Amino acid sequence: MASDLPVLLAAVSTLSAVHLVFQARRVGWSRMKHKILPPSVTGPPEFERTFRAHQNSVEMYSVFLLVMWISGIFLNEVLAALGGVLYIVGREMYFIGYIRESKKRLPGFYLVLCALLFLTVMSTIGIIHSFLDKYLNITLLS
Repeated sequence: MASDLPVLLAAVSTLSAVHLVFQARRVGWSRMKHKILPPSVTGPPEFERTFRAHQNSVEMYSVFLLVMWISGIFLNEVLAALGGVLYIVGREMYFIGYIRESKKRLPGFYLVLCALLFLTVMSTIGIIHSFLDKYLNITLLS
């Protein structure tokens, strides 16, 4: 049934993908502004920070999706989706701050770190609970 589908996880995943594409587009705009042709990734500091901010987002994207989906499926979809939204907000803060100045990325970085930690803890609890219930017939959470 449609009610059993993880709609919130799918919605946040889609939103995060659109956000990542928009960050890539901003790298493209920075390339045009500074006249930097691909595949070059060096140029003025503003371009290099924009490029690195996007690359950092790409590098962490698979980790984010993995822990969000596992925590949502194995523990609580609503909390996982909220953690996902928090992650996206943190990534945007990180991106904007990094473009302005390297040190200004830190508030977003800490928010992203908190979101990932939250989702990782939820994933771990969900997996342990499911393992105990399925393989050892021990139910800790009702």
